[in-house]
Amino acid sequence: MKKREISRRQFLKRATGITAGAVAFPYLVPSSALGQRARPAPSNRIVMGCLGVGSQGGGNMRGFLGKKEVQVVAVCDVDKGHRDGAKKTVDDRYKNDDCKAYLDFREVVERKDIDALSLGLPDQWHSIPAVMGARAGKDIYGEKPLARTIREGRAICDAIHRYGRVWQTGSWQRSQRNFHHACELVRNGRIGKVHKVEVGLPTGGSTDNKPVQPVPEGLDWDFWLGPAPWVPYRGICHWNWRWMMDYSGGQLTDWAGHHIDIAHWGLGLDRTGPVEIEGKGVYPKDGIYDAPTAYKFTCKYDNGLTMIVANDRQQPKGMGTIWYGEKGWIYVKRGKLEADPKSILDEVIGPDEIKLYESRDHQRNFLECVKSRKLTITPVEIAHRSISVGLLGEIAMLTEQKLRWDPEKEVFLNSEQANRMLSRPMRAPWHL
Repeated sequence: MKKREISRRQFLKRATGITAGAVAFPYLVPSSALGQRARPAPSNRIVMGCLGVGSQGGGNMRGFLGKKEVQVVAVCDVDKGHRDGAKKTVDDRYKNDDCKAYLDFREVVERKDIDALSLGLPDQWHSIPAVMGARAGKDIYGEKPLARTIREGRAICDAIHRYGRVWQTGSWQRSQRNFHHACELVRNGRIGKVHKVEVGLPTGGSTDNKPVQPVPEGLDWDFWLGPAPWVPYRGICHWNWRWMMDYSGGQLTDWAGHHIDIAHWGLGLDRTGPVEIEGKGVYPKDGIYDAPTAYKFTCKYDNGLTMIVANDRQQPKGMGTIWYGEKGWIYVKRGKLEADPKSILDEVIGPDEIKLYESRDHQRNFLECVKSRKLTITPVEIAHRSISVGLLGEIAMLTEQKLRWDPEKEVFLNSEQANRMLSRPMRAPWHL
């Protein structure tokens, strides 16, 4: 039997509903309790704990360590090598040994002295710590994609709103000049009414097989799996989990929070979604990896616009976002901004035109908003809508149906099979 058929059937079998469950103000510890390094006054300090300190999470932690108003006091990871290394990095920065290292993220969330969390966890672990952190009164810098399912994403949104927390998503392209300028030009009609958008995301993943093998010393594999189904260890930590749908959706969901996010920003559609989705994916036929290695789906919006999302080899411009309008097109990706006609790029946005939220430092923007209590440049609802497009495409490809979607109620109008895929069961004892 083909692996694709097994994956789809398992995906459907695991689908179910989930739900989400007092506002606490930041508690600032005195400077005397936090070591010897000179620090800003307690009223300006943001005390932080970092959950998941491997590649991306470790990079985020080091970025926050470079901000003078931040005090990192806790690191957490299920891999002892990661957490010990992170503790050493923090202690070396502050010239003390005060940083605490944890295996269980709940111990960090429960600390009353921590104001903010940095979340750098695998996708299946995005929702539970986020909801628990919001409930505990923490502001959160969370990596994209917001969540592994649309229902989990909505649960995070509900928790952030209910408990009045500040949220920043790691969709840092919004804090780059070329993406900001491209979106302002589109929003201000420089190419006229937009009728089509093409979004290119990376191609591939992995099709290799991995044998069952002993769990490495220092890794809590059961905790790493968390709410995902239990399986024996096959050496997928700490990168190749992205190619397994129990934990991620491959390059599609890994990158949707970047280029789909930019597409929505330029269109002014980043708080809604499409009304119709259809597409096809190419899935590994054998091996342990089941995320699509190639994919293409079309989204239609209620204003008549069409968005085509595909891996870069199926897009004319490859990676990035290109808006097509009545008067030309604008294309942007990392390190590049192009337009036709080229003169569009020289135009200045006037004082009476639409000015988009501006940030030049993504982490700095989060910290400023923690202090001001204003919305960040990539708040939780926008992050939810960005990844929702990728997740809708995933469901359309798995069901092989043309799906009609209500972006307000967040339900499919023509497929109960697809509605069951809006959420997944969580392995006990984990739940939202």
